[in-house]
Amino acid sequence: MPIKTFKAMTPATRFKMVADFSVLTPRKDQPKKPSYLFADLRKTGGRNSLGKMTVRHIGGGHKRMYRVIDFMRDKRDIPAKVASIEYDPNRTTYIALLHYNDGEKRYILAPVNLNVGDTVIASEGADIKPGNNLALSSIPVGTLIHNIELLPGKGGQLARSAGNFGQLMAKEGEYCQVKLPSNEVRMVHSRCHASIGQLSNLDHENISIGKAGRSRWLGIRPTVRGVVMNPIDHPHGGGEGKTSGGGHPRTPWGVPTKGYKTRNNKRTDAFIVSRRK
Repeated sequence: MPIKTFKAMTPATRFKMVADFSVLTPRKDQPKKPSYLFADLRKTGGRNSLGKMTVRHIGGGHKRMYRVIDFMRDKRDIPAKVASIEYDPNRTTYIALLHYNDGEKRYILAPVNLNVGDTVIASEGADIKPGNNLALSSIPVGTLIHNIELLPGKGGQLARSAGNFGQLMAKEGEYCQVKLPSNEVRMVHSRCHASIGQLSNLDHENISIGKAGRSRWLGIRPTVRGVVMNPIDHPHGGGEGKTSGGGHPRTPWGVPTKGYKTRNNKRTDAFIVSRRK
């Protein structure tokens, strides 16, 4: 999908780039949606239930409604027709509204080449085409997949953002080897389900925000560099005149960053065939 650029009429439009939403269903053509597909989304400002800030640089942003996405695809063996392809403010990929033959409506993540009017199904005998959902044991080796389960029946957890996909590399007994978007190769149980295809909005990674205000619309607050802080606030702070910090890069809490390994989950180490690096 192409990206729309602008003439440099103002400093804000000089570097501004937005997605060309030509693949989306126009609002006037979208069918009426039931209320159970939406939920209130309250802002946290990066605070936990005690009011303590646990994530920095979060706050403000435009109001949003949460779209309830069907990550489990547990409506088995019932065909569904794609009624619309829509924008979702809560994720980078687009979503598709499905009308099932029994009358129920659900949202799923929309892969590339899934169009309005197409029929999709979650079934072990489904064809290998975008949007269908099958167990890994029923998917041919080499197929591109997304919305991959880690535990059977838990729902898709891997490869869920714009342009992402995994690839089924091999099958060994009860487990399959899946190459993830990070290039990590991981063992996943063959009873886990995944959807076929690469996710939509491929050009998302090429979009330039263009101005600081647009980040604020997204709920992202400014980031202050550690080297301009005082020593009490950051390990990089202090010093006479301008300094570049000195020492190795660290977080405000003194934990090394840029290459420092923080993974500590020995329980699942055996499932990793090849590390992402």
